[in-house]
Amino acid sequence: MDLPHIVAAGGIVVRNDPQPCIGIVQLRKNRAWVLPKGKLSRNETALAAARREVLEETGHEVSVHEFVGALSYESRGLPKVVQFWRMQALDRPVRKLTRDVRAVEWLPLPDAIERLSRAHERVFLEHVGPVVLRAAAEKKRSRTVVRRKPARPRVAAAPKRPARVPVGIEPTLHAEAPAPAVIERPTLGEVRAEAPLPAARPEKPAIAPLATTTSNEPASRPRPWLRRQLIDRLLGRSARTM
Repeated sequence: MDLPHIVAAGGIVVRNDPQPCIGIVQLRKNRAWVLPKGKLSRNETALAAARREVLEETGHEVSVHEFVGALSYESRGLPKVVQFWRMQALDRPVRKLTRDVRAVEWLPLPDAIERLSRAHERVFLEHVGPVVLRAAAEKKRSRTVVRRKPARPRVAAAPKRPARVPVGIEPTLHAEAPAPAVIERPTLGEVRAEAPLPAARPEKPAIAPLATTTSNEPASRPRPWLRRQLIDRLLGRSARTM
């Protein structure tokens, strides 16, 4: 069985003035300076309650970051546990302070620690304050530094393709026609005449002359039968030559 206790939540709020400052509030009822915090409402989470309480007591919208720790002490005879988150105040106040808060101050860390009215809150802020400021400074640098875009990896240029030379269609080689014969025209007054070829003369059968004597006198006539034989022989020779 859980013992009854009080659960609250709040924030270590940083505002970026010329130097980082911590926000603390002054309660109206007893003029005490305390860290902004408050009790949880029914069915409310600690984180939601922390954001709401800081807005009501400081008047600033905040961005909530990491959890920084819890503070435990006795309040009105009961144990009280307060959870804190690091917060960043946004721009100017957006609303009036709640009626329970008389004033809000933004002080450097040493001055804020000294201004706090309760010892347990001073000890707590001494421990978590430097951590909160370092985290806020790193966040601020990450916002102000212009991040260069990563250089694009260089892609090796593709080898250039050789230029395409249009392949001409070789002309079909036609056999050259023989050069026309040049006919030389005779000059004026010059007539070239070729002598006509002699007409072929039919060969006449050779007829042996009559036999003569040494004294050029005709020999005695051959006998008729011998003469016919000689003529037939001569005619047969001429027929073979034709």
